[in-house]
Amino acid sequence: MTVFRVAAAQYPIDFLGSFAEYEAKIARWVAEAAEAGAQLLVFPEYFSMELASLFPDDVYGSLSAQLEALQGVLGRFLALFARQAAQHKVYICAGTFPVRTEAGFRNRAHFFHVDGRVEYQEKLTMTRFEDESWGIGRGAEPRVFDTALGRLAIAVCYDSEFPLIARRQAELGAEVLLVPSCTDTVAGYWRVRIGCQARALENQCYVVHASTVGAAAWSPAVDVNVGAAAVYTPVDRGFPDDGVLAVGAAGAPQWVYAEIDTAKIPAVRTNGQVLNFRDWSRNA
Repeated sequence: MTVFRVAAAQYPIDFLGSFAEYEAKIARWVAEAAEAGAQLLVFPEYFSMELASLFPDDVYGSLSAQLEALQGVLGRFLALFARQAAQHKVYICAGTFPVRTEAGFRNRAHFFHVDGRVEYQEKLTMTRFEDESWGIGRGAEPRVFDTALGRLAIAVCYDSEFPLIARRQAELGAEVLLVPSCTDTVAGYWRVRIGCQARALENQCYVVHASTVGAAAWSPAVDVNVGAAAVYTPVDRGFPDDGVLAVGAAGAPQWVYAEIDTAKIPAVRTNGQVLNFRDWSRNA
């Protein structure tokens, strides 16, 4: 399959009354995208942090305490997205969830296949907040995921601002890069957006950007969320002149949809007006 529909989330962080309320919210979001014909759904970085609101205020108000408490709902989180993926026969990048490993906490993006099987990509480059204030460390190496839609990869938020990460994934065959993000300033949003567009240009690939939006004053981790979801492309023949296939209205909770045709990627890489993907090695 080379042509498919993708849905990128502009996802609001809510204060939840129960896990059942969270399940219902996710079910609504997934059903809406699936009913609109999306075969690949991308949620944003740290969208799972709204689950911290299920705990007492001395837990959700503490950066360290919420990380520990969230481990108690990780299993239910994974089971929920596995069910949703299998029920609707869609692929889901379930944003990110802070996971405790033997090496410490890692910011992990789980990728669910249509049969409910799950893989993951960990964030590789930590922001100052994650590193200095939150104690979340660097994850494992770049990976790619083989699907019926093609070979996909994930670059979590800040990772999209570093060319060598996406380049490695492109060299492993990725034609679509998923970027779940969480940014709390307009400048932060634009850093990620510019990174996404640069990675699409350099690697002549699609980049799908998902973002948290809105305020969550109760959360010390995701209290302010600024961004817009989008799908970016190479800037070449057969693609939009500005490399923007779709972009959402900033700050509005919504899905942003676009049609992706991965058959265009090998074509532009071999016969584009320019050959950024090929010519990378000439400048390395």
